[in-house]
Amino acid sequence: MHKLVLIALGGMLGTLCRYGLATWVEQRAPSPFPYGTVVINLAGCFVAGLLFPVFEQASIAPELRLAVFTGFLGGFTTFSAYGLQTVVLADGLLWVAVLNVLVSNAVGLALVWIGINLSRSFL
Repeated sequence: MHKLVLIALGGMLGTLCRYGLATWVEQRAPSPFPYGTVVINLAGCFVAGLLFPVFEQASIAPELRLAVFTGFLGGFTTFSAYGLQTVVLADGLLWVAVLNVLVSNAVGLALVWIGINLSRSFL
């Protein structure tokens, strides 16, 4: 239960930070291009990459790792998890990393398109 509370608290903070940063960016760069989302995704990837080696090397409690990576970064952006997992896979299992990119992007976009069209067919 302790782990779940830490993940939830991290997720709440990450979500609030995502909302705040995206709103701030979009107010300063009004455009049809989703600058807020792109900034969030890139910042999340950078933070994940920055913290991963630190958490790997230091003796940091697994619960804190969950709170930061699964909770905060998961609430901030799941794109950071995708980026981190892909880079870690590429360091030894390059074909699995490439497969992850292809499946996540191609199938993910296809499912968004299918979901939109399925929903529209009922509306």
